[in-house]
Amino acid sequence: MKSEKRLTLYELNRLVREVIECEMPNEYWVEAELSECRESRGHCYMELIEKDPQTATPIAKASAKCWASKWMILRPYFERTTGQRLHAGMKVLLKVYPQFHEAYGFSWIVTDIDPTYTLGDMARKRQEIIRQLKEEGVFDLQKELSLPLFCQHIAVISSESAAGYGDFCNQLADNPYGFQFRTQLFPAIMQGEQVEQSIIAALNRIYGQPFDCVVIIRGGGATSDMSGFDTLALAENVANFPLPIITGIGHDRDESVLDMVSHTRVKTPTAAAALLIDHLKAVLDALNEAQNHIVNYCGSKLSTLHSQLSTIAETIPRLFSIVRTRQEARLDALFSQMLSGIQQKIIGQQARIEGFEQRIPLISERKITQERHRLEIIGEKLKSHDPGLILKRGYSITLHNGKAVKDANTLAPGDEIETRLSEGIIKSIIK
Repeated sequence: MKSEKRLTLYELNRLVREVIECEMPNEYWVEAELSECRESRGHCYMELIEKDPQTATPIAKASAKCWASKWMILRPYFERTTGQRLHAGMKVLLKVYPQFHEAYGFSWIVTDIDPTYTLGDMARKRQEIIRQLKEEGVFDLQKELSLPLFCQHIAVISSESAAGYGDFCNQLADNPYGFQFRTQLFPAIMQGEQVEQSIIAALNRIYGQPFDCVVIIRGGGATSDMSGFDTLALAENVANFPLPIITGIGHDRDESVLDMVSHTRVKTPTAAAALLIDHLKAVLDALNEAQNHIVNYCGSKLSTLHSQLSTIAETIPRLFSIVRTRQEARLDALFSQMLSGIQQKIIGQQARIEGFEQRIPLISERKITQERHRLEIIGEKLKSHDPGLILKRGYSITLHNGKAVKDANTLAPGDEIETRLSEGIIKSIIK
């Protein structure tokens, strides 16, 4: 060990550097996913990662740098082409060459970025989100909703300091028709990686409140940071929301997934305000048209009815004369029939009364004879039950305190009893 040549760490790292520079002198196009991307002093520092397509487990990692001289050219071109900033989770195609520094170690130096590769990956992700939303049956749910006729109570999701929010409110307030709108802001982050969570939280706060619709606006933000509006979770929340959602997030490039699932998509916040004003104006025009139709219809109907009433008014006296003559003749006939009926009824009742007068004496005499015979029978029955007759046949009645004794056990020694016979009374003492 002592005889072997020793190297300092610097010498060893320099040797590695020389090997890399000698063996890998070219530049390479590499596909990778950004796990981190940040800027510092004009330079861009990236962490590259590759994941296993089956398990999503990282299988390769590396650091990359893009120096300010290149980054100031590549960044505007990439953002202008893709409409997005480089951010974590984005797949990129980078042109790199290897660099090993004795003090800072190994890294890839970025010299070019192909935005068409990222566009293709973004398009694939977007199509996958759209496919999943359609499979869930929620992609067109918002389109099935209708803006209320009087859509004036508006929930607004936007950044409180965004110029677009002020433009939206001013447009509504200064509308030429004098319509009154009520808006309530639900602040949210409208650019960067927190867009999804922030807008979903705002929707949760709006849910259940008596708003007519929701407006999501973003005017004033960077058009290069739209990735937050192309997420599955945000699209599902918007698609399933029970109120119509209007988006005006201020970009002319391809529609975001948020735009696709919303009820109505417009380009800018002022266009969203104009949409609401035009909608209310259309309702007002429809009401005015209906009012004119009702007025014209009522006028025509009244004219027709007035003509009919005039005709009826001319006909009534003649008809009344005819009806009165007919009714008077009918009343006379009825009066004659009534007198004749009354007279016949009186004659019939008189004959009936006379018949009753002749039958009453016979009926009364018969009834008296029947009742007299009935009384005689009752009298005979009473005689047969006379106690005196029973006593004359040899029976007696024993009384105690004026009551007949029927059971000897009711008497006690010393009680005085009376025995009534047919002839006389016997008093006894019980021993």
